[in-house]
Amino acid sequence: MKHGTKLRERIAAPGTTPLIGVYDMYSASLVAGHYDGMFVSGFGFAASYYGLPDIGFIAWPDMVAFTQRLRGAFPRHHLLVDIDDGYADPEVACHVVESLERIGASGVILEDQKRPRRCGHADGKQVLPLDEYLTKLEMVLRTRTDLVVVARTDATDEADIMERARCLAATDADVVLVDGVRDVAGIRRIREVVDGKPLLFNQIAGGKSPRLSLGELTGLGVDVAIYSTPCLFAAHEAMEAALTELKRADGRLPSVDPGHGVGVAASTRLLERNIARHHPRDPETT
Repeated sequence: MKHGTKLRERIAAPGTTPLIGVYDMYSASLVAGHYDGMFVSGFGFAASYYGLPDIGFIAWPDMVAFTQRLRGAFPRHHLLVDIDDGYADPEVACHVVESLERIGASGVILEDQKRPRRCGHADGKQVLPLDEYLTKLEMVLRTRTDLVVVARTDATDEADIMERARCLAATDADVVLVDGVRDVAGIRRIREVVDGKPLLFNQIAGGKSPRLSLGELTGLGVDVAIYSTPCLFAAHEAMEAALTELKRADGRLPSVDPGHGVGVAASTRLLERNIARHHPRDPETT
């Protein structure tokens, strides 16, 4: 079964499908032990690969290469890839979609922002004219063969949000995402407007949207939830604490007791799983 078909079936199953944001191969290795789906986050990739904020610096060959490495290590996981605005030009967007489908991505998110773009939970977002975005989206939809396509709007005006959500739901896109929804009432209004089309909700720590459990999202009719940055922000906090402690201890590393803490053995065991997943007798199914 193709990767897009498998993700589409997972989304159609009861409940809300969680896709966890990864920003490098190590974070993905940890996520793989807990969840069967990953979100290739533009925010996280811009931070980890370039050391820059998510404001349009990503070059599409870098994102494609990263996704290829992910698929090589995680042959059975769902991989939903953030391709921002398709890297500006519709022809480029189609080329990127073809490339990602060829290397085994499960799906993509295509937004309607105009440049300079912003994180979906940042201020100052601007959107393309609706007709211009729909033309780009339709080109992408004609290009894909199996890939799941999420149509995303970053509109901030209430009337514009509802109009765009309605129009996106009327296309052949598989899923609709309105990013930066500020409250539960907004989710309910969007759910009603998109009717039976699957709905995706993006939550990011410190972002504009409410923190909701999967059970709460299921109750609101949300089919997919992406968690853009839990690994990135946890790593930031943990590394800051570790470096502060290392300086306080005058450079003496903390002890690692057998079976407790992370040292070279635990790290190596984690990474060895990325080889074992390709073995026919691999007991891990995710």
